[in-house]
Amino acid sequence: MLNNVTAMASSLRQHLPFSSNEDHDIAPYYRDHVAAITGAGSGMGRELAIHLAQMGCHVALSDINAEQLTQTKDLLVGYDIKVTTTILDVSDNKAVEAWADEVMSNHGKVNFIFNNAGVALYSTVEGSSISELEWVMDINFWGVVYGTKAFLPLIKDSVKQSETDTSNSKSSKSRQFNEHGHIVNISSLFGLTAQPSQSAYNASKFAVRGFTESLRQELDIQRCGVSATCIHPGGIKTNIANSARGNDSINDIGMRTGPKAIRSFNKFLKFDASEAAWIILHATATNQPRCLIGNDAKMIDTVQRIFPASYSQVLNDVNKLSRKLKPHRNKKPNTA
Repeated sequence: MLNNVTAMASSLRQHLPFSSNEDHDIAPYYRDHVAAITGAGSGMGRELAIHLAQMGCHVALSDINAEQLTQTKDLLVGYDIKVTTTILDVSDNKAVEAWADEVMSNHGKVNFIFNNAGVALYSTVEGSSISELEWVMDINFWGVVYGTKAFLPLIKDSVKQSETDTSNSKSSKSRQFNEHGHIVNISSLFGLTAQPSQSAYNASKFAVRGFTESLRQELDIQRCGVSATCIHPGGIKTNIANSARGNDSINDIGMRTGPKAIRSFNKFLKFDASEAAWIILHATATNQPRCLIGNDAKMIDTVQRIFPASYSQVLNDVNKLSRKLKPHRNKKPNTA
């Protein structure tokens, strides 16, 4: 589970010299563009909205929680941008399509879709019901598919409208656009490695990864001025643990449930959501195909690449070793 994996990553983080994103101005990439964001009521979705507003990007926000969505909108008061909000269940395809049309009607164009909404479930494969599996897949995977399908043609059309004159060009390779377009889909660290008790979540996030990587290849071939990036966050400070569903089946594999488990889970969600949002925006502006957020995600991805068939055992062994090497904080000093 994320607790053990992230705990191990945290203990080794200081020894792993991962580089951070270069600091440069990405505001021109977003200024006077329009971004649609799902799950904008809290966490990374809210932080994406704030950063985009600061850079002069108009935003169309959606979330299933009306109160939290209003709170996000209130945080954007004072910025010289247009903000629209829509209460949205991303698992409802018709509702997502209607929202996309609404964004075009209200803003006149759309350049970016951040498919950020997501949920979590802890359960063994045997212990999970079909309805629980469908709940996770409907939001985490199909929500991304619906958002991508609804917005992609609108984004492509908006970018195409900004195309400069290419009448003298003989090759589509020289096509130039004055505006940008991008599909940003949120997968997870668990879209790179599988974990016990996370089969549904793993399945949804692995699916997002494959879907987005294929989409990017197609867009690269089309040279339409639109691209796609898949995001793999590690332990980010969001509400996902508090809103997670689960059942006692994980007791069979030695894992805890209930409030104590949630509090323990939250302790390992350490990466600041605002910084995570900034990394996502940087990755989008620099057209990165894949974005890993947090040293835990980077380290575990490295282990998976080196040990593709046995990474789970390697991670377990490293976790055990890190616990042995961890100083005993409560150990009394030797006064003899």
